[in-house]
Amino acid sequence: MAKAAGHEGPRAPAREARELGAFVRPEWRVLLVAIVCAVLGPVAALALPFAAKIVVDDVVGQGRSELLLPVAVAAGLAVAVQALAAYGVAQAGALAGQRVVARLRQRLQRHALRLPIGFFDSTQTGALVSRIIYDTEQVRNLLGSGVLQLVSGALAASLAFGVLWYLNWRLTLLVAAVLLLVARILTRRFQRLHPAFLAVSELQATLAGRLTGVLGGVRLVKACAAERRETYGFARDTHRLFRAAIQASRDVSVLIAAIALATGGVSLVLLVLGGQAVAAGAMTLGDLALFVFLVGMLSTPLIQVAALGGDLGRALAALARIGEVLHLPTEDAAEPRRLPVPALAGGVVFDDVSYAYVPGRPVLRGVSFSAPPGCTIALTGPNGAGKSTLLSLLMGFDDPTAGHILVDGLPLGALRLREYRRHLGVVLQGNDLLDETIGENIRYARPGASVEEFRRAARLAHCDEFVETLPNGYQTVVGERGVKLSGGQRQRVAIARAILADPRILLLDEATNQLDSESERLIQEALAVLCGGRTTFVIAHRPATVQRADQILVLQSGAVVERGTHEDLLAQEGHYWHWWQVQPRFDRSSSSAA
Repeated sequence: MAKAAGHEGPRAPAREARELGAFVRPEWRVLLVAIVCAVLGPVAALALPFAAKIVVDDVVGQGRSELLLPVAVAAGLAVAVQALAAYGVAQAGALAGQRVVARLRQRLQRHALRLPIGFFDSTQTGALVSRIIYDTEQVRNLLGSGVLQLVSGALAASLAFGVLWYLNWRLTLLVAAVLLLVARILTRRFQRLHPAFLAVSELQATLAGRLTGVLGGVRLVKACAAERRETYGFARDTHRLFRAAIQASRDVSVLIAAIALATGGVSLVLLVLGGQAVAAGAMTLGDLALFVFLVGMLSTPLIQVAALGGDLGRALAALARIGEVLHLPTEDAAEPRRLPVPALAGGVVFDDVSYAYVPGRPVLRGVSFSAPPGCTIALTGPNGAGKSTLLSLLMGFDDPTAGHILVDGLPLGALRLREYRRHLGVVLQGNDLLDETIGENIRYARPGASVEEFRRAARLAHCDEFVETLPNGYQTVVGERGVKLSGGQRQRVAIARAILADPRILLLDEATNQLDSESERLIQEALAVLCGGRTTFVIAHRPATVQRADQILVLQSGAVVERGTHEDLLAQEGHYWHWWQVQPRFDRSSSSAA
């Protein structure tokens, strides 16, 4: 998973825990119920120790058997109140946890969609999904069953400490010293838990990323007979995750062992010193029984921390990974300072634009051209010449390394990107569709379009011809990335979407490369209508598309080596002329006739 520049790695667990509070915003009713239950529980819990003292000192020691029934009734009522309070705390915690995870997932998804394209180019989709779904679930587990219980336990411990101090402050100090020593051990152990569970979370994200990639490309896996290879790779990564999880669980086991040792040590102290105090008359036997109960309440928070050690470690590790995503700068971070986008005519100017994905290895080199509103610019050249990168810059996915891009005389880098992109119509080379219906895919760029506008776009893109043969028509679900449609059908749907968007600037990246000759002719007619009055950039290797352009830019190694109309470039007998000569004779004659 890519990190922001200058990121300092996982932050301290205490800081992550403080940031968790920013996400906890339950309604006041839930908060009130949680507070009331968190207070009632510890108060009711004090009844049982005092009942034990009365039974030992008065009922047994003094033979006052008439007290047994009222004491039992009072203790039973206290136990019932304590159970109801525990139920209320658990329910309030579950509700708060669900609300937190819902808000956190929404915030993560919203933030992820606003990250620059470069982040997604260097990040596995499955790893990001793991952060949004799995990591947030770890936070919910802690909140739903842990935080409020810890708060309630801490309150009970405070009440118990006050009573213990009143009964025997010297013995209380000794017990507190032992518990503080254990707390110190727990703190040091948690410092090891955090990176251990962080490593587990990272490996889980890697495993999810690998599995998502393999299942998404299962056709390639099967076509290459790579099932065994992928199975081995998945098994290897699973084993690495297993080893990391075992190491983390070993640290949790140390926590539990430390608590057991502390409980035994405190019991030994009470056995020796408490027995001496009773023998010396400094304490009654009932006082000792009360003391034992209250010491149990005092140590409850430590026992809860040990029991929740795994959940707490996983939650803090998940919160650290979530924080990495939320602290990445979004592409619209400077949006308030950018210029609003007026109604565009569509004029585009590239002024000595260069770009490099990797510093020192430019993909575009000093590209300059002017595209007046309404003209068509064709980009051609060999693979890797920088054609798609040029369109990526024009869509605002990346900023030029050098030079400037102007749209209607305004710097593209100074415009509000979301407003600007509403003026774009895009048909990308992959033409990936959403796993929705054909109709929803066409409406995606403009969901509020009328039925008449929708039908016109579908008709112009010649979608009707194949949609009418489908059982559910436009309600047919296309599958992940449109896998249930042919390549040509996917392109027609993408073109219909661009037509419906009614853009001022149209970007076509190999928009007709998977169509047969007849379909391409029909689409070319539709595009000719669509391009009228719109600035159009076309990446194509088909003569029919290139020949009609107002200006053709021939790119080679990231630089524009030739420019002009079709006739001008043929007359020069340069790169474009050679490219034209190797085109199939049928394609050349068809484009000339058109």
